[in-house]
Amino acid sequence: MAVRAARLQGRQTGIVPTMGALHEGHVSLIERARVECGFVVATIFVNPTQFGPNEDFTKYPRTLDADLQMCEAAGADLVFTPSASDMYGQHAQTFVRVTKLSESLEGAHRPGHFDGVSTVVAKLFNIAEPDRAYFGQKDFQQQLIIRRMVSDLDFPIEIITCPIVREADGLAMSSRNRYLTPEERATATELSQTLKMAQKLAAETQLSAAEISQRMQQRLSGTPGIELSYALIADPETLEPLEDRQVTAVALIAARIGKTRLIDNEILQFR
Repeated sequence: MAVRAARLQGRQTGIVPTMGALHEGHVSLIERARVECGFVVATIFVNPTQFGPNEDFTKYPRTLDADLQMCEAAGADLVFTPSASDMYGQHAQTFVRVTKLSESLEGAHRPGHFDGVSTVVAKLFNIAEPDRAYFGQKDFQQQLIIRRMVSDLDFPIEIITCPIVREADGLAMSSRNRYLTPEERATATELSQTLKMAQKLAAETQLSAAEISQRMQQRLSGTPGIELSYALIADPETLEPLEDRQVTAVALIAARIGKTRLIDNEILQFR
């Protein structure tokens, strides 16, 4: 009713879907939506269907009071905080699956994860009826999958991908960073440093994408405290690993540091 009232007043609606435990990265999405939209909806929902059996659903941080204050300060007009029973009826059977894009990288390491993501985002889009939706580049594969879903299913929504927000030491902001010990936190900065290395090699050398990927892997695999899942350079539209240089690519990293799994990425421009 609130969204439709705003639309009757000629205001476009922007939505920022989150799982809570908000940080400055989320705030930047809400602030961008505030600039571009007349009515801003943030959603806070820890979605059970995107967690695997060995993942941290019950331990995922829930900080609703602080989150609501951050949403208000950033300019959200409305915050939607449903329960799991609100979102998934007792006899629910339907999932939304984006096939090929969901099968590699995070999809290979976390089977079923993106089915949960695309399903809950589709539901949030149907509930909130936004004109624009704002996602962070840090979850690069996720925003690509949402774009594909919106295109394939003809959602009348523009997807906006916003830049990664980083800590002063380069670590990409993430709700999971709070799990890191001080020693692990120091180790984690190696991810962004490796991406900077890849960016520099792409711009200033003639190394192939495959050669730069190999250097990323060697650097991270040789760093004590990092259990590497993957480090590679891929096509930014298909996520297919690249062998050769092309104008634009994306470098993607996933690694476990202690008990915490982190992801990061950087857009590369080859010269």
